[in-house]
Amino acid sequence: MDTVEKIVEDFASDIAMSPFSSGTRLRDMIRAIRACKTAAEERAVVRRECAAIRTAISENEPELRHRNMAKLMFIHMLGYPTHFAQMECLKLIAAAGYPEKRVGYLGLMLLLDERQEVLMLVTNSLKQDLNHPNQFIVGLALCALGNICSAEMARDLSPEVERLMRSREVNTKKKAALCSIRIVRKVPDLAENFMALAASLLKEKHHGVLISAIQLCTELCKASKDALEYLRKNCIEGLVRILRDVSNSSYAPEYDVSGIADPFLHIRVLKLMRILGQGDADCSEYMNDILAQVATKTESNKNAGNAILYECVQTIMGIEATSGLRVLAINILGRFLSNRDNNIRYVALNMLMRAIAVDVLAVQRHRTTILECVKDADASIRKRALELVFLLVNDTNVKPLTKELIDYLSIADPDFKGDLTEKLCSIVEKFSQEKLWYLDQMIKVLSLAGNHVKDDVCHALIVVLSNGSELQGYSVRSLYKALQAYGKQGSLVRVAVWCIGEYGEMLVNNVGMLDGEEPVMVTESGAVDAVEIALNRHSADATTGAMCLVALLKLSSRFPSTSERVKQIVARNKENVVLELQQRSIEFSSIIQRHQSIRSSLLERMPVLDEASYLVKRATATQATISADKLAPTVAPGGLKLPNGVAKPTSAPLADLLDLSSDGAPASTTTSTTTPNGFLQDLLGIGGVSTGTTGVPSIASTDILMDLLSIGSSPSQNGTPGQESKPVHAVPEAIDLLGSLSSTTSVSETKPTHLVSQDMDLLDGLSSSTSVSGLEKTVHPSITAFQSATLKITFDFKRQPGNPRETTIHATFTNLTSSTYTDFIFQAAVPKFIQLKLDPASGNTVPANGNGSVTQGLNVTNNQQGQIGC
Repeated sequence: MDTVEKIVEDFASDIAMSPFSSGTRLRDMIRAIRACKTAAEERAVVRRECAAIRTAISENEPELRHRNMAKLMFIHMLGYPTHFAQMECLKLIAAAGYPEKRVGYLGLMLLLDERQEVLMLVTNSLKQDLNHPNQFIVGLALCALGNICSAEMARDLSPEVERLMRSREVNTKKKAALCSIRIVRKVPDLAENFMALAASLLKEKHHGVLISAIQLCTELCKASKDALEYLRKNCIEGLVRILRDVSNSSYAPEYDVSGIADPFLHIRVLKLMRILGQGDADCSEYMNDILAQVATKTESNKNAGNAILYECVQTIMGIEATSGLRVLAINILGRFLSNRDNNIRYVALNMLMRAIAVDVLAVQRHRTTILECVKDADASIRKRALELVFLLVNDTNVKPLTKELIDYLSIADPDFKGDLTEKLCSIVEKFSQEKLWYLDQMIKVLSLAGNHVKDDVCHALIVVLSNGSELQGYSVRSLYKALQAYGKQGSLVRVAVWCIGEYGEMLVNNVGMLDGEEPVMVTESGAVDAVEIALNRHSADATTGAMCLVALLKLSSRFPSTSERVKQIVARNKENVVLELQQRSIEFSSIIQRHQSIRSSLLERMPVLDEASYLVKRATATQATISADKLAPTVAPGGLKLPNGVAKPTSAPLADLLDLSSDGAPASTTTSTTTPNGFLQDLLGIGGVSTGTTGVPSIASTDILMDLLSIGSSPSQNGTPGQESKPVHAVPEAIDLLGSLSSTTSVSETKPTHLVSQDMDLLDGLSSSTSVSGLEKTVHPSITAFQSATLKITFDFKRQPGNPRETTIHATFTNLTSSTYTDFIFQAAVPKFIQLKLDPASGNTVPANGNGSVTQGLNVTNNQQGQIGC
């Protein structure tokens, strides 16, 4: 016996550890490579060994070929090139002995792939080995064919594989079935040749053959609809029998995994059942009983059992199962949510998200458990549970679910607050049925996570506040109290100071008290204090600081007793490092000091904002995918289109939070594709104003326009009053008509005009001692209202005979770029004492290169001619 063992050991040593022709053994080479301390040393060792192997190949020593191939495979696994030894693999495969063939086929699978041309030379050797009487050599050939088979090889060797699937040897049948999977993938047309063979293999008893056959059936279903129908008719009964037998089988040590009999076979059968039962009521009905048995009898305290249950649930949800069976499957997922294993809970949440589309009521029963998962320590589970809760919300459960999520918001991790806040805002906006409930929930969210709330959510809240006149008093009081307690939340501060500026008198006088609401004792000075504290705390944020200055300016008009204090607060920002705040401070100080007569009308409460127009703009903004720097952005398919001829800028309901556009100051901004995060910046006009001087109209032209509008002269600037053209981005700045308002203003056609700097007081043009001389011409020469490298706008004027108050303007828009402007819209804003009527445009496309233009008529009527500007 000792002698036999010694012979076997010597033979193994001969194969693996005998000296190679390169002078080193495989084990010694591995040790030498592992001992290298640098990559350069390793490359040197590999180069030396490869050189020795090349020498051995050139000397053609057959007895050392398989040993050198073993070394080359190790070198290949390290990532070094070994293409020079590809032919050695073919020589080893063509050898007669099993050891040489074994190393040759292993090298073939490692060193070559199906794209190598040399692979064509091995087809004949494979065919011979597939017909070899030795089953082990047949197994080597099947293994190699299943790994590197190309389409040509599949067609050539398919008959041999079909024959081997009928073999009596279990291992041969198993490997032939696995090899046929590769053949079907490479040549789907050959699927019909394997349908009957695959169905016959399902009658085998050996689990290895069964798993291979089931996998082949699965691949056949994917490759051919005919195969799918054939297997539905001929395999369902066999699959049910296999699943019943393996579920009821007694302990078998060769297949047992943690007390579960062959869970791998369980899962393969269930996957194939799902494919066959999908969309087929008859097959699904035949499976219902066995699926219910597996779902109820499988133990869930073992990981292998949980894997089977999860696959069973997927199968139930994927076929035309009965409602009771689906409820059973969802209850299994509910039990998974209580498992301590994070992986099991995560896959359960994933599956429940898909199950909602099948049976939402059954998923709703586990709502409490799902809510607990939102509070889980694992970030992945929290996020997935939150997405599931969002899908579960409906009109009946929105209030309790929102309450639970808001309660958790106060203790949630900072990293998770962003996602949670976004979902909460979406839920409240989508399912709110009462404005009061909506306002309460949004104020809570702003208070607890205001730094995570996006600008478009604040914008929507302001629109709702503007439209809810009966709740404005309650809202400003609630926001004031929240501001006192949570003054560090940026979004809360912005909304609160806006409301205090607009509805400050309601706050001080407790106007609009609701039933059961407790009054808030706030003085006029207290309201100013709140805004001042917010300004000092958030002065580094240009948006918040600008809104605070606007609120203070409006409070100075609402509460005249605080005017001097507001003036001091505003003046402190004249040297602010933030240019926007510095400019506002200078301009607002000028309003307070020099323009008392118009301050009250200038700072009136904003008109009710158009909620429908805001929704249109928000929907358009979310669909925009083209960068803002393009001159002519196109609307995405399905994008919203606005009609021409609108009488006011409905696409920007909050175009000016300063309220200038409603009190005699036309507000015009350069419009562009706006992202949700830029709403408040747009509202305040921060960062969007062009300071170029391109296209300045002539002095006489400007005088003509001002005279026609009967509002006196105006400094010349880049454009026309309140013009706004969409989606063209080259629209000029607005002319502030407040700069020329006066009770007794005079226009001289020859009076020189000067360009006005952005930093000048826009109201400095007011004068108390000037008079007007108007033009009485019926027709006036055309003027170029605006011209740049991209767009030219000209105005033709005509005054109605006998009606000096009315002027007709014919606007012509010419595109000077090489790109066509689409979805053209022209909008204009005028002071209150002027009525504007816009006729529909002649088209919504402005041709490129000046090849055509779009025209539009404007009728302007000055209702206060003789009082203002005349």
